[in-house]
Amino acid sequence: MLHRWTLAMVLFTLSGGAMANGMKLDAILEPIRVTDRVYYFKGSLDVRSHENQAVNNNLAFVVTDGGVVLIDSGPSRWVAKRIEQAIATVTDRPVRWVINSGSQDHRWLGNDYFHERGAEIIALRRTTETQARFADQHLTRLERILAERLEGTRPLPAPDPVDADRHAVTLGGVELELIYAGDAHFPGDVLVWIPGEDTVFTGDVVYLDRILGIHPWSDIRGWLDAFAEMEALDPAHVIPGHGMAADMARSRADTGDYLAALLAGVRRGLDEWEELHETTERLGEMPRFRHLRHYDEWHRLNINRVYLNLEAGE
Repeated sequence: MLHRWTLAMVLFTLSGGAMANGMKLDAILEPIRVTDRVYYFKGSLDVRSHENQAVNNNLAFVVTDGGVVLIDSGPSRWVAKRIEQAIATVTDRPVRWVINSGSQDHRWLGNDYFHERGAEIIALRRTTETQARFADQHLTRLERILAERLEGTRPLPAPDPVDADRHAVTLGGVELELIYAGDAHFPGDVLVWIPGEDTVFTGDVVYLDRILGIHPWSDIRGWLDAFAEMEALDPAHVIPGHGMAADMARSRADTGDYLAALLAGVRRGLDEWEELHETTERLGEMPRFRHLRHYDEWHRLNINRVYLNLEAGE
């Protein structure tokens, strides 16, 4: 089993490291309006690079009468400062709260910057536990990518995490709810639901425009549970963790249907006693998902990881 995991990690590293990224941070940090109160920054669809400053994910912010709520704080102290400057082009209200939707580096390593400036960091305990577990690994990786731009970055999970699976907060007349419905891309991933704006920020539960990535620690069944919870909210606006904001139909097509196809296809292989390579070959072409960025690099690796995960869990 070990040699399969090792091969998968090597393939993933080679595929990611070989791709260049032309999107610069200035273009990423252009606020995109979703509603009168809700905006987001669309991250690069490529891998982390010095050019995009590791912002290959979406971030969002909500302008309330009591200040700004930032959803995810970026991968470094330097980026966090740039996020603050970008928000200031929309409103002069300060960032009062920072909500973390997940534990990947680009979702929370800017926490310390905003905390020093008086913002409260809000996250579920499930999320902060995963942040602490992966912090050293993520910082080591970012040091190679960001070099001097990582200087001063200090990992700071929420000092007072919420020990619950759902948590609603209200600032300046705007309610936001953190919802954990299952481990997804990373353990402890959450949705951030803004009911008054009919908008959900999905974190890494939804990928649009690019193919999602299955890690050894991802849970495809929990991911589908989280997707179903989001679908039940029936939001008008979906701000994904990656890609352009859209609606539920697009979210289902690019993420929900892909996860379901992977799970059903791999389960069939295990039920029929297929070897890993046989299942990978059978599922290796899924034309309806070929439009997604990185399909050629990551699709077969995703099959590999789902197979190994399900095989180990059964």
